[in-house]
Amino acid sequence: MHKGSCLCGKVRYEISGEIDEVSLCHCQQCRKAQGSAFVAVAPIRSADFRITQGAEYLKEYRATPGKARVFCAECGSPLYSARDDLPEAKRLRLGTLDTPIAPSKRYHAWVSSQAEWFEFDDELPRYPEAAPKR
Repeated sequence: MHKGSCLCGKVRYEISGEIDEVSLCHCQQCRKAQGSAFVAVAPIRSADFRITQGAEYLKEYRATPGKARVFCAECGSPLYSARDDLPEAKRLRLGTLDTPIAPSKRYHAWVSSQAEWFEFDDELPRYPEAAPKR
């Protein structure tokens, strides 16, 4: 069981499933949504995710048709994104986790649009766009 929350603590969640993959996404939308060089996200099953507190604080923004970016309306913490055409999955913002994880798969995605001021200093796989489907 994994637990997480937003910065102000008004929204809390639990994940009953495994978190074994981490994508460090460098696309422009993720950079702007996070205010950073990239976002660390993990695919999770929607069925494994449960809001335990503060559902009334959830708000969504749609920069892209068919994709919701869900965040806390009180503090602005991004929590996850979800695509309308993939209701069974979410992409969890890993900075909101309160419990540790040890993923076996980690990689950089969308490095073709990385921030020009960011330099890689790891040996993780890098993909110009999305990582290949496994």
